[in-house]
Amino acid sequence: MLNITCRTVGMLGTCCYVLWQDGREDCVVIDPGADAASIRNACGGRRIAAILLTHGHFDHMSAVADLMEEGTELVIHRADAAMLGDPHTNVSWMIGESITCPAATRLVGEGDVADYAGIALTVLHTPGHTPGSVCYEVGEHLFTGDTLFDHGYGRFDLPGGSAKALMESLRRVMPLQEDHQIYAGHGS
Repeated sequence: MLNITCRTVGMLGTCCYVLWQDGREDCVVIDPGADAASIRNACGGRRIAAILLTHGHFDHMSAVADLMEEGTELVIHRADAAMLGDPHTNVSWMIGESITCPAATRLVGEGDVADYAGIALTVLHTPGHTPGSVCYEVGEHLFTGDTLFDHGYGRFDLPGGSAKALMESLRRVMPLQEDHQIYAGHGS
């Protein structure tokens, strides 16, 4: 059985999700934006098999370095990979800091399956908030990052954002609300 817990972390209230299967000693972390100790606590002693990022903004990756373990994969869409080391494009400069994290160990694209800790997450490329924004689909669960919120969607006025691309992504993702539980990047 799939278990999902959420920790709201950081100054922007980012939703970080920890996923694990019953009987396993490993887990997956999605969007660890801050507060590594709280996220590690949510892992319940499980080894972090993979950290998946829905996009490269600082508020979704600031705790990556503190959570990486030997063998942990760091997964992001190839179009956002450079953001992890660039405070301008990951917009950490907006809070007066220069936040970076280690380079990704796996780059993904549309339709790829990230299979970690016994959980198969299908990548849906949903650009607009950033060029490499993605949603991760696990059965009837959809982790949307900043593509889709409960009552809105992410900004498109930051570096690499595109209103046109975001509207196309929303047209694709919004119908999935009918039969998926949405786990947004903020406000869940």
